[in-house]
Amino acid sequence: MNKYILLLLIGVLSISCVTKKQADLIVINATVYTVNNNFTTAEALAIKDGKFVGIGSTDAILNRFKSSNKVDAEGKTIVPGLIDAHCHFFGMGLQQQKVDLTGTKSYDEVLQKIKDFQDSKQTSFITGRGWDQNDWTIKEFPTKEKLDILFPNTPVAVTRIDGHALLVNQTALNLAGITVKTKVTGGEIIKENGKITGVLIDNAMDMVYAVIPNPSKATQIQALLDAQKICIDLGLTTVDDAGLSKDNLELIDSLQQSGDLKIRIYGMVSATPENLDYYINKGIIKTDRLNIRSFKVYADGALGSRGAALRKPYADKHNHFGAFVTDLKTIKSISKRIVNSDYQMNTHAIGDSANHYILETYNAILKGKNNRRWRVEHAQVVSPEDFKYYKNILPSIQSTHATSDMYWAGDRLGSERLKGAYAYKDLLNAYGKVALGTDFPVEKVDPMLTFYAAVARQDLNNYPTDGFQMENALTREETLKGMTIWAAYSNFEEAEKGSIEIGKFADFIIIDQDIMAVDIHKVPDTKILETYINGEKLK
Repeated sequence: MNKYILLLLIGVLSISCVTKKQADLIVINATVYTVNNNFTTAEALAIKDGKFVGIGSTDAILNRFKSSNKVDAEGKTIVPGLIDAHCHFFGMGLQQQKVDLTGTKSYDEVLQKIKDFQDSKQTSFITGRGWDQNDWTIKEFPTKEKLDILFPNTPVAVTRIDGHALLVNQTALNLAGITVKTKVTGGEIIKENGKITGVLIDNAMDMVYAVIPNPSKATQIQALLDAQKICIDLGLTTVDDAGLSKDNLELIDSLQQSGDLKIRIYGMVSATPENLDYYINKGIIKTDRLNIRSFKVYADGALGSRGAALRKPYADKHNHFGAFVTDLKTIKSISKRIVNSDYQMNTHAIGDSANHYILETYNAILKGKNNRRWRVEHAQVVSPEDFKYYKNILPSIQSTHATSDMYWAGDRLGSERLKGAYAYKDLLNAYGKVALGTDFPVEKVDPMLTFYAAVARQDLNNYPTDGFQMENALTREETLKGMTIWAAYSNFEEAEKGSIEIGKFADFIIIDQDIMAVDIHKVPDTKILETYINGEKLK
């Protein structure tokens, strides 16, 4: 009898070994936040052919799967690959080749950085980005006099942090043909005492951009590869690049097809007439790594440069309302074209006037359809009576904007209007989901700062002590969803990514602490240990 039982056990064990499924990768002993419908946790994963094939306890996975490639997470936390729902991926890559002015505390520091850059690079046209007069002691736009002295013959054009104001010297103005008589719609050439100061707002910038030499193909490729490394190192596996040209998208596709660009990209096409004609006629373009099914439209400018379109004047600049950078007739015409296609419309709207008009236009065009997932990018200042119109309109928001802007947003808006600004919980309650991003390089790339700002509503100095308008803070679960499954939903990709579920792409990250449980003030210190896309370890 004992011999019979022994033989039976050996037979059962041998059968179980034979029936174990082969996996390409097994990860065990982890705290896995699946972000599935029930927000369940697990301990282990099995991956085959770039997709999740098993999720469960460590014992269950090891009993069902075998692999020569096992990772012991040693109790570390795993979450789905993070998605930045609104950024400028290609632009951030190009910025690596330009003068970086982020974090400068004075105009003199800006000038010194430009001088140091030029001493090192000796470029024929100096470009850069990142200055913000709101961070300076003297919180006023700079003027070009010192630039003209330092660079009398080399054109200089450096963009404000938000991308909606440009500081240029006289040489750049001359190249662009800009004089005191130049007229511009949807922007401003700032003047003092009848003279151009050197600061151009929104559409006025385009005249200078038109004379800046285009980067070479080699520079563009390097920019994309640089941006990829930065993003993957920080745990991003998908990025939504908000505003790309046909040439940009074709270059991205070629690099993804060759295997050089592994990161997944949701490409919003700049809504030029040419791009609208081409992509609407061609239809949606979808591969495993590239998704082209949306158009990016600009309604207004930015709050920091007073270009956001407001319904009442700026509190700190009376009789100034900001401006629509795309005229209302054109916005309506574009929306009518897009609604008759399979494409999504994603519109930049910062001010309450811009939000009101876009919400009104979207709702009229969509006629109550809630499955088109048309997005308002930023949704930064919303009138109280307009939140209800977000019922069928998806808010795409950036939580670090609130903690960056809180120092001066009240000056622009006044205390009463500020209550409807950066109102992320109100937007979530209106639609039921929010897509979270950063708008990098306007803000830092790091998604852990997105998580922290959404939940704590504080900056890295823990200011303000009680949080900024905490009634609009998100919970940790809502925030993680906004950075994963809801962001995937905003891209029509929730069936293939955004959560750790069988059949979905094996995009996930391993981090050194549990962001769902650790003291919220420790979240910004979270280290990304490993990043996987398609089950392939890329960090």
